[in-house]
Amino acid sequence: MTAATDAQPAATGEQPAVALFVTCLVDLFRPEVGFATLRLLEDAGCRVYVPRAQTCCGQPGYNNGDYEGARAVARDVIRTFEQAEFVVVPSGSCAGMLIHHYPALLEGAWRERARALAERTWELTTFLSDVLSDVLPARRPVPAAQAQAAVAYHDGCAGLRELGIREQPRRLLAEGGIAVRELEQPDVCCGFGGTFCAKMPAISAKMADDKLKDAVKTGADTLVAGDLGCLIALAGRARREGVALSFRHVAELLDGRFEAPPIGEGSRG
Repeated sequence: MTAATDAQPAATGEQPAVALFVTCLVDLFRPEVGFATLRLLEDAGCRVYVPRAQTCCGQPGYNNGDYEGARAVARDVIRTFEQAEFVVVPSGSCAGMLIHHYPALLEGAWRERARALAERTWELTTFLSDVLSDVLPARRPVPAAQAQAAVAYHDGCAGLRELGIREQPRRLLAEGGIAVRELEQPDVCCGFGGTFCAKMPAISAKMADDKLKDAVKTGADTLVAGDLGCLIALAGRARREGVALSFRHVAELLDGRFEAPPIGEGSRG
């Protein structure tokens, strides 16, 4: 297993060198997603390293108007990752921050450095599906019990609207033998929206309830997504309202080695 390091492995052509941007939520609340992501990349033949100096992408400050603070964070992230051949992020929201918002935030030489980083930054499922599609080994089937799980997929707003992520996770899940039950309104926000859920709690709760009802109507027992923020918020709402759904990040399902209970269901015993 790759350890956190600032030493960048050399790219070999056949083995892409990937810097893993872990994200705050994964690091602090669901590290299993980071380990699953790392295994998926290594199984795909990548040489993966995890820069120790990485921090938040700056999105909380940016979304709340602290543009100077967000610029400072963006510059730190660029310094940390700009030598990477590829940067992979297990979050459409955080990947969108690096790809779209850093170049808009910064000026002059920093803008050019931000653009160069953006060109090499990918959300996990787009990297596996779009970049590595020709070199990926055959997707190993998931365990039989897992393949028989009834899975619905939630498309996070940032990934869907900023990065165009929709078919990629579904394609990868299908290759692993997992069929997705589609929501009636897959493109509707779940109500999390970063700090939106704190600023507009009543509206956020109603949106979460609608998303949960949509998932339950599919007959699914597990709701999967590519953004941990959405999953944590929905899992919390489901638990409070007594909704019988499990929640997992798409990386966990693709990896097939569940190292923790579903999101929101406590720690390992």
